Amino acid sequence: MKRLCMVLLLTSLLSPYAFAQSSQRPQVQTPAVFRADTATQPDPQSIADLKWFELFRDEKLQNLIRDALTNNYDIRQAVARIDAARANLGLTRSEQFPQIIASGDVINQRQSRSSAFDIPEPIKRDRSFGSVLLNLLTFEIDIWGRLRKQTAAARADLRATEEERRVVITTLISDVATAYFGLRELDFELDISRRTLASRQESLRLIRLREQRGVATMLEVRQAEELVYNATEVIPALEQGIQQTENFLSFLTGRNPGEIERGLTLTEHQMPPTVPAGLPSALIERRPDIRAVENSLVAANLRIEVAKKEYFPRISLTSFLGYESGQLTSLFSGSRNVWTLAGQVTQPIFTGGRIKSNIRLTQAQRDFLLIDYQQTVQGAFRDVSDSLIAFRKTREVREQRELLVNTLRDRSRLSYLRYTGGVATLLDALDADRELFEAERSLAVSRRDELLTIVQLYRALGGGWQL
Repeated sequence: MKRLCMVLLLTSLLSPYAFAQSSQRPQVQTPAVFRADTATQPDPQSIADLKWFELFRDEKLQNLIRDALTNNYDIRQAVARIDAARANLGLTRSEQFPQIIASGDVINQRQSRSSAFDIPEPIKRDRSFGSVLLNLLTFEIDIWGRLRKQTAAARADLRATEEERRVVITTLISDVATAYFGLRELDFELDISRRTLASRQESLRLIRLREQRGVATMLEVRQAEELVYNATEVIPALEQGIQQTENFLSFLTGRNPGEIERGLTLTEHQMPPTVPAGLPSALIERRPDIRAVENSLVAANLRIEVAKKEYFPRISLTSFLGYESGQLTSLFSGSRNVWTLAGQVTQPIFTGGRIKSNIRLTQAQRDFLLIDYQQTVQGAFRDVSDSLIAFRKTREVREQRELLVNTLRDRSRLSYLRYTGGVATLLDALDADRELFEAERSLAVSRRDELLTIVQLYRALGGGWQL
């Protein structure tokens, strides 16, 4: 019996991977190229292979991203979840090994000489008992690999948690960049509004002088005042948006609300001429959210195996080894040693369908994660395609709005020249000025949107977590 137990124990400890099962990646339909990818042939290189500081060249934006990666609350929560998953792995893995504890006790006892059992005079009334033992707690010999499967599932959960942290990093970088570009766009709009307001105030001053000299009418004065008031009311709304965006960036970087340092202006940011998307097959390897779901699916498959092992018998050992004596002075003598080795086998006979139901539950959880994996992959392909479409179309819109702004600037200049020359009405000049103001603001929005499409594509391709 001793030899059999020793063989079973060594088998459990020395072959932890004897029953390992390889998990294959689920099959998904992968397109040959991304839709809206303008490359003539698939390019294995991708913009997502760049580090985030290689893509975003603005030093102030880089500082904001570094602060966010250090102080953001979502990042810190993700790290705490990794620590919890790592601790859970240690707890689960510890069940594979014997748990040995040491114990010792000393008992001093005095008996009465007038009790029901009289103690003769030569026998001492005071006695001391003691023991020193090493106890092997109930240890399951993992013949069928149940405990090893549990450990492998916990390890897959840890990998999934680490991938989720990378998802948080990618999302955080894109959120900071999006908010920063939005802030620079509001700054640009505010600058346009202030310059337009100053120009309209000067026009209003000249028109009032013309009205005082009888050259202009009061209607023209009122029309000029309307344009001044329209430009004035835009400024407070823009200042509100700027301060609220600064507060949001402060929150992302883990700081109290305050001002944000600016770097490059909206027009100084360089747009890449092309944005290579890479191979669709590489997207599954690059996107951390896909890898997170994949590892969760691996853990679910392992838990199905764990549930099936409940049908098999469990073999466990319990023992202790040490010394026990009625006199402390002779506690460690050779004749006082004691030991016990007990083996136990348990086999489920009737569980009321509990094991079968548990298997069905784990299989349903696996099926749910499989669907989630396939949906995540398909959603990733859609994100990349949408971002490529947005990048190309937003650039076309921005180019047309630049042409429109140049045309309206020339029209506004000619309209005011014709008005001061007396060959056109003020209404034509005011209309041209109004349309120019709106077109310049729309152009600023288009420039921001073009930058945001780069951020969205970078995130959709799984870039940014490579620190």
